[in-house]
Amino acid sequence: MSDDPYKTLGVAKDASKAEISKAYRKLAKELHPDLNPGDRDAEERFKKLSAAYQLLKDPEKRKRYDNGEIDASGAEKPQQRYYREYADAGEAGRYHSTAGFQDFADVSDIFADLVGRRDGARGSRTAMRARGPDIHYRMEVAFLEAVNGAKRRITMPDGKTIDLTIPAGTRNESVLRLKGKGHPGLGGGPSGDALVEIAVLPHHLFRRKGDDILIDLPITLDEAVLGGKVEVPTVSGRVILTIPPGVSSGRVMRLKGKGVKATGRPAGDHLVRLSIAMPQEIDPELEAFARKWRDDHAYDPRGNLKSTL
Repeated sequence: MSDDPYKTLGVAKDASKAEISKAYRKLAKELHPDLNPGDRDAEERFKKLSAAYQLLKDPEKRKRYDNGEIDASGAEKPQQRYYREYADAGEAGRYHSTAGFQDFADVSDIFADLVGRRDGARGSRTAMRARGPDIHYRMEVAFLEAVNGAKRRITMPDGKTIDLTIPAGTRNESVLRLKGKGHPGLGGGPSGDALVEIAVLPHHLFRRKGDDILIDLPITLDEAVLGGKVEVPTVSGRVILTIPPGVSSGRVMRLKGKGVKATGRPAGDHLVRLSIAMPQEIDPELEAFARKWRDDHAYDPRGNLKSTL
């Protein structure tokens, strides 16, 4: 895999941010260490892939890389333009000054910048110190893990494992930052961070709107007419809901405080939308009752719609 981040991700240099993210996610699924246990080559390629994505997803870092100011790892590049200015100056200007040999001291300072920075004493140099690149990681979590909180163990590109706490109420596409868990710094600089993007998987019953949880609950015809008590699943367990007599499909019942409970925010509610479910087969007794009801108690539930057409 090339050290050029564009080639590493397989995108053109004018690729959009969306194209870069799409390419990264596709390759990350193929190369992740969890899917390739013991494959050192895949692990190394995943490490380079993560570094390339972290660089190109950041507009400022990408611009600096394109301008030749930093390398593919995000480290500062030595600035060599001073030498070129001298070399391209022509016979009249190249290494020429009316100050005798003073310019040669300046040139030596310039070349010193190629390998390090002076610390104040002539001839003493210190290595370039820079913060390490961040590592970007995308992790899928179950709906209830994101709502109620969980602990997950993830494998980083270098093979190390990290125990990650997913806070209760974590939203889809939120990013958790693990301080100092990224690539090591340069010249003793601090390590970068690990940025974990959370992808919350859908649930077969629950939907989320802010910190409220929504669910559709089927009820029987007799429960709609007579009312009753029914069991309702919530994100924190099952509760009993009292249905008043005479409810219609679409009625929303609110279970206060039974939604998402995130630290620092008021607890959300659990919203139950009722839906009257007819029996799979209409038996003669129910059919006869309905016909008599129609004859004796006819009503028009769509009357208010006619005036709007």
